[in-house]
Amino acid sequence: MGNRGMEELIPLVNQLQDALSSVGHSCSLHLPQIAVVGGQSAGKSSVLENFVGRDFLPRGSGIVTRRPLILQLLTADTEYGEFLHCKEKRFTNFEEICQEIEAETRRVTGSNKGISPVPINLRIHSPNVLNLTLVDLPGITKVPVGDQPSDIEYQIRDMIMQFICKENCLILAVTPANMDLANSDALKLAKDVDPQGLRTIGVITKLDLMDAGTDAREILENKLLPLRRGYIGVVNRSQKDIDGKKDIKAALLAEQMFFLSHPAYRHMADRMGTQYLQKILNQQLTNHIRETLPSVRSHLQDQLLALSKEAKEYQHFSPDDPARRTKTLLQLVQRLSVDFEKLIEGSGDEVDTVTLSAGARINRIFHERFPYELAKMESDERKLRREITYAIRNIHGVRTGLFTPNMAFEAIVKKQISQLKGPCFKFVDMVGQELTSSVYQCISKLSSFPKLRDETERIVTTAIREQESKCRDQVLLLIDIQLAYVNTRHEDFIGFTNAQRTNNHNNQRTAAGTAGNQGVKPLSSLIVIRKGWLTISNIGIMKGGAKEYWFILTAETLSWYRDDEEKEKKYMLPLDNLKLRDVEKSFMSSKFLFSLFNTELRNVYKDYRSLDLACSSQEDLDGWKASLLQAGVYPERVDTEDNGAPENFSDPLLERQAETIRSLVESYMSIIYKTIKDLMPKTIMHLMVNSVKEFISAELLAQLYALGEGASLMDESEEQQQHRHQVLCKHAALKEALSVIGQISTSTCSTPLPPPVDSSWILPSVTPQKSVTSSRPVGRGQAPSAPRLPLYSGPTAPPSTGSLQQPVSQPHRPPPSVPRRTPPAIPNSK
Repeated sequence: MGNRGMEELIPLVNQLQDALSSVGHSCSLHLPQIAVVGGQSAGKSSVLENFVGRDFLPRGSGIVTRRPLILQLLTADTEYGEFLHCKEKRFTNFEEICQEIEAETRRVTGSNKGISPVPINLRIHSPNVLNLTLVDLPGITKVPVGDQPSDIEYQIRDMIMQFICKENCLILAVTPANMDLANSDALKLAKDVDPQGLRTIGVITKLDLMDAGTDAREILENKLLPLRRGYIGVVNRSQKDIDGKKDIKAALLAEQMFFLSHPAYRHMADRMGTQYLQKILNQQLTNHIRETLPSVRSHLQDQLLALSKEAKEYQHFSPDDPARRTKTLLQLVQRLSVDFEKLIEGSGDEVDTVTLSAGARINRIFHERFPYELAKMESDERKLRREITYAIRNIHGVRTGLFTPNMAFEAIVKKQISQLKGPCFKFVDMVGQELTSSVYQCISKLSSFPKLRDETERIVTTAIREQESKCRDQVLLLIDIQLAYVNTRHEDFIGFTNAQRTNNHNNQRTAAGTAGNQGVKPLSSLIVIRKGWLTISNIGIMKGGAKEYWFILTAETLSWYRDDEEKEKKYMLPLDNLKLRDVEKSFMSSKFLFSLFNTELRNVYKDYRSLDLACSSQEDLDGWKASLLQAGVYPERVDTEDNGAPENFSDPLLERQAETIRSLVESYMSIIYKTIKDLMPKTIMHLMVNSVKEFISAELLAQLYALGEGASLMDESEEQQQHRHQVLCKHAALKEALSVIGQISTSTCSTPLPPPVDSSWILPSVTPQKSVTSSRPVGRGQAPSAPRLPLYSGPTAPPSTGSLQQPVSQPHRPPPSVPRRTPPAIPNSK
């Protein structure tokens, strides 16, 4: 056939396939194959058996081939078969091969007509075969039987597509001569993935069963319903011949006599029959392999290069070497210290663009979460005034006081300072949780050594808890220091005199009103605090439902626009008398909610008493809360105590004294808040974050050695041992595969590709539409698209003559893709 210079090419590719199969799908390559596609009882199995010259495939009615069978035919002096799942056994009895195929099929799919995409690998050595690699696929069926699912047709089509959509897979489309060729399912599927017919070969079976007076001459001559690579006719044994144990050699002779004696086929008898089909397939597969070898070699080299460094380390690895264990321990602890420091301090080496690092989350706690927690604990105005009034009256007792008592001011201030312990302790807990999660993230890289991982986790988390306890003590000390002395001489404290003046001035300004400021826009309203997308979630469906808008927060207003171009303003909401309320996240929602409401019980937006806003992440929620806090919108205080009735001031002197103390408390507590906001992050950084970093870098290794279990610490896990073994096996398989490719010579003769033909007669492949009686659709995705064909360029590009790849005249034609199919209907269960 003009291709004998490549006779040993296919056996070498079979060696390549075996080398890669030992390492599983991680090294899988789309090696050249021939897929046999056709409907049930089209004669696919008979064609394969004729190639081998033996009966070795299961027979029966309905669907018999229920798993893909990868069949490698190799020319040899002796005849025997081998299965990949039991390499050590050679099968010389082909009935045993048939029984093993049936047993292996039942092992995966059961015994009641189920199917599976997991292939069975069978290699047959024989002096009567040519070197071929074929894939026998389940026949296309439309009606489920036994344990088959209702969408069996789609599943089989999907399984077939997994093989034939690959650009380096030849398609052997088998169609019986006694059916309408234009409706051939095999040809329809082949055209879906190979519209130009570059890799589709038609096979017509059962020519001897056609009605009297009819023949397939024009089809076999490629005149009627043409294919680019044409058709080859074969005659298989009938069921009567099979039941009568007719020898395949006798059947091949009968096939040859059929073509020589038939008046319609005798002129082309040399281009018909099983033996000619074998030669054509061998030639096409050989040419196809030659074209794909450069891309296969490149892919293997890339995988080998990526694996070489790790494999080199494992090749000289001795698990029981004490020096090796000690060196590994030092390296792992040092890497842990570096990784932890990068998480906390940040690094430009590998920047995570998906999630926040531990350092960034701690920074957010410092400047967003902690100020928000402080604002939540601030007393409301009514309760503060009542406490001041009670303090003044209790200090005066039965007497009527003429002056504002200092003791009332100190009592209220100290009570407010004492309440800071809760937010500060919560602050310490949040940072401790972040440090612990960071340690877990770093320690996960020690999973290869379980004992070392567990001990490291225990030691470091214990150190974090110890530093957390020290930090709590320091927080108590800071608050006790503030309680020990109320510094009324602080430069930022307004003092009694200024407080009284401020109250008088405020009263005068309130009486005068704001008429003089009408039309004047304050400068603070122009300062933008935050921008971003938020969803208004409490708008009813009848009014449009929840919508996302672009929000802009200033010191005076909250405005939202249709989009971030800020051209179409939807609404502007003043921030006066607004407060913020937390809203629990619903079970089905992925949004994070908060609500704005008016303290005077007025509508906030149109006829809504509250404005419920939603953002997409916890980080956005914390950011908006902190920004609203900066704009003066404080969180709602949840007070479990009974506030009682509002205090009515019947004594003007008492009212003035209470207002003065309220101003003094507000001024002094602002100083305290500012001090706490400044000192707490510094305290935590010193006592917790920096101390834990220093402990990991300086103390961790010493404590690990102090355990006295240095040998057991470095015991590998079973998973690590398996991983090392897999890496070494994969590395060896890749080297062996590249060695096999290096033995292949690409100097060969080839036959030219036939010219294109009009194949528009093949109707599109469409699965049945959903039944009218079906009550539910089948949600299935589309079959996988064909992979992109590697392009060659430059002087080393192989010639395309005889290739099954794309012609040179169309180098940039996109690969065919598998069209979306509607899955077959599922009948109603009654």
